[in-house]
Amino acid sequence: MPGSNSSDARALPEAAPQAPGHLLDLAVHALPEPGGELAAGSTSRGRWKMLFILAVCAAPVVASYFTFYVVRPQSHRSYGELIAEQPALPDLVARQLDGGAVRLPSLAGQWLLVSVAGGACGADCEQRLYLQRQLRESLGKERDRLDWVWLVDDEAPVAATLQPALAQATVLRLPAADIARWLQPEAGHRLTDHLYLVDPLGHWMMRFPAAMDMAGAAKAKRDLDRLLRAAASWDREGR
Repeated sequence: MPGSNSSDARALPEAAPQAPGHLLDLAVHALPEPGGELAAGSTSRGRWKMLFILAVCAAPVVASYFTFYVVRPQSHRSYGELIAEQPALPDLVARQLDGGAVRLPSLAGQWLLVSVAGGACGADCEQRLYLQRQLRESLGKERDRLDWVWLVDDEAPVAATLQPALAQATVLRLPAADIARWLQPEAGHRLTDHLYLVDPLGHWMMRFPAAMDMAGAAKAKRDLDRLLRAAASWDREGR
């Protein structure tokens, strides 16, 4: 357009004269150094991704315990006693009745309802085994999420008449001293007096009152129902 060249010339300052042979300055220092800011940014993003994955994995566990012990109404107090320390399954090898070896940590992945007694298994022992089986069966379609486990703490043989009733149980021999370093009874009671609940991560997290009867078993079932609902996404069915 007429006059546009003169207008542009007035708006732009004259370029400063360059000395002969002078090279144009390039702002090379503004470019990222290899392994510098770019690498630091990648490392930071990697750490955030790792933290996010860990948070996602831990969230169901935290949420289930929070729901069960904090959000639940006071009228729904648990029958079982929560274990604060929640010790993990010890890294020990137990023996099946046929002599086969089983590492205890391999039992993780499901809820475990555990009893302890000698192989002779008197009337109290038989009552606890019966309640374990009934509690599992009472869960209906959820029963495959819970194993009932009998830890035999001596070398006494298990009566042949009792073994058919144990077809769905996990029966393992483990020395009494090893069991006592993991599970603990309530003060004033014996280790064999209780049923113990282990979560799918392998942590002993609850102890049911000693000398449980049928009324107590009904209360224990309510605890199991609430825990299985709260933790529906972080265990597996069957073995």
